[in-house]
Amino acid sequence: MARQGRLTEWNDERGFGFITPLDGRSRLFAHVSEFPREQRRPYLNDLVVYSTSRDERGRLRAERVTYLVPAHSKHSDSKPQSPAVFLAVAAFLVLFATLSALGLVPVGLLGVYALASVVAFFMYGADKLAAEKGRWRTSEASLHLVALLGGWPGALLAQRFFRHKTIKPSFQAVFWATVVANCLLLLWISSSLSIASG
Repeated sequence: MARQGRLTEWNDERGFGFITPLDGRSRLFAHVSEFPREQRRPYLNDLVVYSTSRDERGRLRAERVTYLVPAHSKHSDSKPQSPAVFLAVAAFLVLFATLSALGLVPVGLLGVYALASVVAFFMYGADKLAAEKGRWRTSEASLHLVALLGGWPGALLAQRFFRHKTIKPSFQAVFWATVVANCLLLLWISSSLSIASG
C-alpha cells in the first residue's frame, strides 16, 4: 500500500534518513537506494510516496520511494552547474602553464598536479558510491591530503560532477584551506626559482 510522508531527516554523506508519515505514524528508515536513481538526490523536507517493508530485525523501512515534487523543481540536481568552478580550474591551468613557460616552476610539477587530480577525482567518485551502497568510506583526511598535494583541481571538479561533499560547511572550510595552502606553496616555489635564476 502506497503511503505519503515527508523526509524529516537526511544524511546525504551516508545516504540515508527518515520519513515521517503524513498520517501521524512513527517515522521510518529510508535508504538512498530506494529513491529513483535517474532523478535528483533526496533533500530534507521532500514530500514522497513510498511502500513499507521490514528489515531482518523486524524494523519498518521505506521502499520504492518516489517524489511528489516534480523533477524540475527548484531543488533539482538536473539544473546546469555553474561554470565558475570550471573557469577557476581553467584559469589555474593557464597560470601554471605560463609560470612553466617562464621557467618559474618545474614543468614536471604539472604532471604531479595532473596525476593527483585524477586520483582525487576517482577517490571522490568511489566515496560517493560507497555512501550510496553503505560501504566503507574514504576518510575526509585522505581527501584533504590529496587536495593539499596538488589534487585540488580534480577534487573541485569531482565535487560538482558527483555532487558530493558540497553542502558540508566543515569539509568545505578545510578543503579551501588546502587549496590556499597549495597555491601558497606553488608561489613560494616560483619565487624561490625566480630568485635563484636571478
